[in-house]
Amino acid sequence: MNDYDAARIVDLLRASHGYQPVEQPEQADLIIFNTCHIREKAEDKLFSELGRLHKLVQMAHPTLKTSQTLFAVGGCVAQAVGQEIFRRAPFVQLVFGPQTYHRLPTMLDRLAREGGQIVDAEIAPESKFDELPHNQGSGPIGSVTVQEGCNKFCAFCVVPFTRGREWSRPVAAILDEITRLVAQGAVEIQLLGQNVNAYEGLDPSGLHHDLALLIRRVALLPGVERIRFVTSHPADMTDELVEIFADIPQLCPYFHLPIQSGSNRILDRMGRGHTVENYLEWVNKLRQAAPDIAIASDFIVGFPGETEADFQETLDLVETVSFDHAYSFCFSSRPGTQAASLPDQLPAAVSTARLAILQERLNAHQLQRNQNRVGRLEAVLVEGAAKKGSGEWTGRTPGFRKVNFPAAATNLVGQIVPVRITEGLPNSLRGIMEPTFLPVRP
Repeated sequence: MNDYDAARIVDLLRASHGYQPVEQPEQADLIIFNTCHIREKAEDKLFSELGRLHKLVQMAHPTLKTSQTLFAVGGCVAQAVGQEIFRRAPFVQLVFGPQTYHRLPTMLDRLAREGGQIVDAEIAPESKFDELPHNQGSGPIGSVTVQEGCNKFCAFCVVPFTRGREWSRPVAAILDEITRLVAQGAVEIQLLGQNVNAYEGLDPSGLHHDLALLIRRVALLPGVERIRFVTSHPADMTDELVEIFADIPQLCPYFHLPIQSGSNRILDRMGRGHTVENYLEWVNKLRQAAPDIAIASDFIVGFPGETEADFQETLDLVETVSFDHAYSFCFSSRPGTQAASLPDQLPAAVSTARLAILQERLNAHQLQRNQNRVGRLEAVLVEGAAKKGSGEWTGRTPGFRKVNFPAAATNLVGQIVPVRITEGLPNSLRGIMEPTFLPVRP
């Protein structure tokens, strides 16, 4: 979602003011930080990078008393912190939230006229996409936001406060954006949302679409060879969403379904609205519909009140499901959330130790599942050259596994090629391209 927003900001400023991206910060007239507020480290990194780049720009122009480069901070940290950014980094002139970046041209014009500092952090997403220029994304993978915000108010999460309540884009606007991306070379479409399976949109006839029906509509568009979606919430799962994995050949067999904890007691304290048993039921249904589906998840360890028994239940869940991939973090207290004021906050040392154990288990399962792919013929969408100078290409399987492979071709980007897997590594696969017909889903 943050990558998508950053790309749309570039599209917007290119159209409104003729801005072009530059390679080095010293070359920039405008430096924008597009931020996330999910974890505390992101906020800390923002201020560290602001200071570093401001110093770098000043050193590049030693004859100027003040830098002529405009610094702006957008995204969820800007939404949550607001004026505090000016106090900690007084050289910043513009602060805007994730639902107001469509007004950047107006903000820049006002700064040019009046100077000073501007904060615009209104949560009014309904108008944002109507005022943005057409998505100028290029490359084989096109991302499209279909849903933003969340109504769940999980105890640890800031999304409802920074992105607002759930809302969905109209079906016609989504299909139009995808059609344009395909015309620009995209062969894979990623449907994005903070809680994407809560999607509820209308088409021009007034027909209600959930995410499953939207995906069916996307699959009918010429040139769409792959479809993915992230991220889903277990409490919004439906049988229709499971069934399309068996029905839609373009839908990649990959499902990111965060659970956060394997303990029902902790899930209840988190306010997740589902149980471990609910989660396992959906995982089993998904694997029945698409036996080769890759299941990914998120975990938080050290949530307030988590006992050793609770943590052991999380480890037990990992053994039961055997995730193909997972993100895991220590609990990070976020201002304004319910969890920030819960009793029984755990010492950092306890959380860190538990995280190390969990990640060791998750990594072991990921390695094993990668090794299980050895010998298989995979359809790999080539995204670009692998490590510079290696003479290899890199891409993704339908199950979102990264594959590196050698090939003498001058340009394979955007092609789906058959690759025989020869090695399963902790975070990727290696293989050899085969010039053969590949009778599997794209």
